[in-house]
Amino acid sequence: MIWQIDLLLLTLVVICGVTTIFLKDLLAATLVFSVYSFLMCLLWAEMGAVDVAFTEATVGAGVSTMLFIATILRTTRRSKD
Repeated sequence: MIWQIDLLLLTLVVICGVTTIFLKDLLAATLVFSVYSFLMCLLWAEMGAVDVAFTEATVGAGVSTMLFIATILRTTRRSKD
C-alpha cells in the first residue's frame, strides 16, 4: 500500500468527521457525512476489503444519504435562526 494515500485519506476522514459535528445546517452536515462515507469506502478498498467497501458505498454513501435528505426536506423549521 502507498502510505501517502492512506495518510491523505485518513486526514480527510478526520476533517469530514469534525466538520460534520460542528455544522449547524442539517443538509450541509448530511452532504459532508456522505463524503465521509465515500472516503471510508476508498479506505476500505485501499486496504483490500472490497466487499466492505462496496457495502459502505451502497449503504453509507447511498441509501442513508438519500434517507437523511428525504427526512430533512420533509421537516419544517420552527424558529428563524
